[in-house]
Amino acid sequence: MRYSKHVTVAGATILLFLQWGLTVAPAAAQSRLADVTALTCTFPLIVTGTWTDGVPEAELGTSTLKFQFVEIDADGATANAIGAFGPSHIITRQSGLYLHFMQLFNVGPLYTTTVIDRDTSDGKLLAVHTRHEYTDVRLAGFTSRPEQYYGECEINE
Repeated sequence: MRYSKHVTVAGATILLFLQWGLTVAPAAAQSRLADVTALTCTFPLIVTGTWTDGVPEAELGTSTLKFQFVEIDADGATANAIGAFGPSHIITRQSGLYLHFMQLFNVGPLYTTTVIDRDTSDGKLLAVHTRHEYTDVRLAGFTSRPEQYYGECEINE
């Protein structure tokens, strides 16, 4: 008898979670990001990584990084990024509450940006930008180590 009660309670709990999942999933699919065609992104915070004698280290700093995504077509998986060095055709993908951008360079580096359908304190959207790059020489104003930026994006429509 006791075993039967536990099975019944467990079964009811599973059904509640399944029902909750079915009602939440459509809401995530209806993210504000689903039909976005242009964004302006700013990133005031940067973390730069490096290795000293093979040991990983990170440094926190401020940033003035700003760029735009235009002609965003998540269904077609394309967009254009416009930054300090001109436009670049990139790959994009919308998944639930996230809009991802991926930029691959012919010389090796990978840049990614994820915009999250969550409001910042001033009503913009949370965003993270990463740069997977490493060069032996560091030049001011150029990416030479892995970087991760934190900031926000504003929908421009």
